[in-house]
Amino acid sequence: MTGKEPSGRDKWKKAGLVGLGTVLGVLLSLNFSAIAQREAKTPIPYEDLQLLSAVFGKIKSDYVEAVPDDKLIKEAINGMVRGLDPHSDFLDAEAFKELQVSTQGKFGGLGIEVGVEDGVVRVVSPIEDTPAFRAGIKAGDLIVKIDDTATRGLPLGKAVEKMRGKPGTQIVLTVVRKDVDHPLTFTLTREEINVKSVRAKMLEPGYGYIRIRNFQERTGEDLAKALKDFYAKGDLKGLVLDVRSDPGGLLNQAVAVSAAFLPKDALVVYTDGRTPDSRMRLSATKENYSRRGDDWFKDLPAAVKKVPMVVLVDGGTASASEIVAGALQDHKRATVIGNQTFGKGSVQTIVQLGNHAGLKLTTARYYTPSGRSIQAKGIEPDIAVDDGRDSMNRIREANLEHHLEVPNAPGAKTDDAKPGATSPKAGGASKGDAAQAFPRFEFGADDDFQLRQAMNHLKGLPVIASTRAIAANAAVPPTTAKP
Repeated sequence: MTGKEPSGRDKWKKAGLVGLGTVLGVLLSLNFSAIAQREAKTPIPYEDLQLLSAVFGKIKSDYVEAVPDDKLIKEAINGMVRGLDPHSDFLDAEAFKELQVSTQGKFGGLGIEVGVEDGVVRVVSPIEDTPAFRAGIKAGDLIVKIDDTATRGLPLGKAVEKMRGKPGTQIVLTVVRKDVDHPLTFTLTREEINVKSVRAKMLEPGYGYIRIRNFQERTGEDLAKALKDFYAKGDLKGLVLDVRSDPGGLLNQAVAVSAAFLPKDALVVYTDGRTPDSRMRLSATKENYSRRGDDWFKDLPAAVKKVPMVVLVDGGTASASEIVAGALQDHKRATVIGNQTFGKGSVQTIVQLGNHAGLKLTTARYYTPSGRSIQAKGIEPDIAVDDGRDSMNRIREANLEHHLEVPNAPGAKTDDAKPGATSPKAGGASKGDAAQAFPRFEFGADDDFQLRQAMNHLKGLPVIASTRAIAANAAVPPTTAKP
């Protein structure tokens, strides 16, 4: 690392996001941090700009239909930025507003987490105590119409835009459900949806479970409350932190979650890029996770730092959630169980432009405390446990077009990440597909196989590596002896 280390306050003026590798419909989770625009210090490539101008002019004069200037310019910018890597993007006014909404976890809508399946909008899960949940919409439902608009072929962002709206307004969803012969119609009234990124419960006396869905502005604060609630009922024997299919979000909240369990001042993550602003070392201190100056962890029970822990991960664990898993793994604070993670090891910074637009630009790579880059590789679990959800077709960072290659970590003693060390190509990868495969069950439910194995590990019981192993054992008839 080089350059003078900035203060905690300055870091968060400069830090970007370790954003999402996925689109989860109404739960887009990105971090933005406005930074001052810089003047370009490189020579202007006049010949190349003349070529761009010539193409622009030819389209204006000869294209089969008239094209507005603003459309041509916007698409030229989109092409320039999107050709860099899968996570850099130009944000028009609408996208910039969406980014701000998503980090706050508050919007007017229905309370449905959605994705796309075969060109149709599919419900991943309704959010508890929302209009969709109360109306009876279920995970796996296919939304075929939104009001009078068919959803087949409709971009997911457009579908989400149509479902969101001013609280108190109505919307009609037409839904196809498995094992139901006819389409179902739901008339819903939009409400203000407050999405909580942290869900916590006691699995059994002495064993706590915390699931983090994404990293929003209140994630660290909500985590602190959940931990205090646990210890108000007595000491914990073990704790499961579930970041499966967590696409990431705010960098400072990833530092906060790690800081809750690590010793004060322990290194959580460091970043390296071309500019001094992009080189930071973020440790488990209040200055690195609280922008308002609040320290949610100051009165946590001391036992939180020592309780035996498991971190559950899968192929949809991306970005900020990989930072948490990597930090706790490197410090030997927790055992990581599950599947290889997504492998997004880059940091994006949001530059606010005129007319409420913005530029999301990859400005740094991040490294775990031991100097590992997870870029295009991911976090390898300490104990691999496969529940069948992560198949060979799971799309990861390494499958995305123009993904960054794996560099040698600056200042690291070793770096076992190698360029090209990727999972098998799935093909057809698009921007933001970290958690494309949808869970076939509720995380944390009674039939959650990986969670059961995490509990076995905490209790010192044997851990079963996969559901296939159970099936294989069940297929072998018991040995019997004749009398």
